[in-house]
Amino acid sequence: MKTKLKKDDTVMVIAGKDKGKTGRVLKIDRDAGRILVEGVNMVKKAQKKRNQNDTGGIIERESPVNISNVMYVGKDGKPTRLGFRLQGSEKVRFSRKTGETI
Repeated sequence: MKTKLKKDDTVMVIAGKDKGKTGRVLKIDRDAGRILVEGVNMVKKAQKKRNQNDTGGIIERESPVNISNVMYVGKDGKPTRLGFRLQGSEKVRFSRKTGETI
């Protein structure tokens, strides 16, 4: 699946149980069409104790959401679509709402 998002972009969830939350992109799985966003879609997971110092038990961690359910957040704090354009000889991303280069 093609996407204009990259790791460490700030995105906002636009659909689902976490609608309205924003977070940083941790990982993108282009084959599955899923994206891992910091602090979004938290699930509880039972984790086994690995060694003497490690604490086992129930931990909370992020679970991936569909790429179509998130939008890039611009500098103004509002979600916007992204586009590509040529600037000289290089291809750059830009905000379709404001027109500024990212």
